[in-house]
Amino acid sequence: MSQDGLDKLKKDLAEALTQRPVISAAIAEAREKGDLSENAEYESAREAQSLLEIKIANLQDMIAKAKVLDASMLSTDKVQMLNTVKVENLSAKKVMTFTIVGESEADFAKGKLASTTPIAKALIGHGVGETVEAKVPAGVIKFKILEISI
Repeated sequence: MSQDGLDKLKKDLAEALTQRPVISAAIAEAREKGDLSENAEYESAREAQSLLEIKIANLQDMIAKAKVLDASMLSTDKVQMLNTVKVENLSAKKVMTFTIVGESEADFAKGKLASTTPIAKALIGHGVGETVEAKVPAGVIKFKILEISI
């Protein structure tokens, strides 16, 4: 994962932690309204609290397990994490650029491709000039690697 990706996870965690008192207040307010067995506001607030705690636990786990890669130590001989790869889709005759990132940083619209996707898996470990095949749900797509950069 990149340092930016880790920073984003930490920011998301901080924002989630600030929601705890808000949800606790909503639960307290709903509890004051009486019978909890038929109190939809109370049930809704408890569900929101449960979802928030799951999100917080997941973010904490991801941060604890995160390994930040130093971009200066990366090579451009073969495609690897954090490389930006310029490829030609040989079927569509279209040139595309992807940056291979961790799942938490993936954003296809911004060209950030999770390393676990079929396209990234096909590209990783290959060099400039090589043609690779990615097995995607729509079939097999052939890509020619044009350029690898950091």
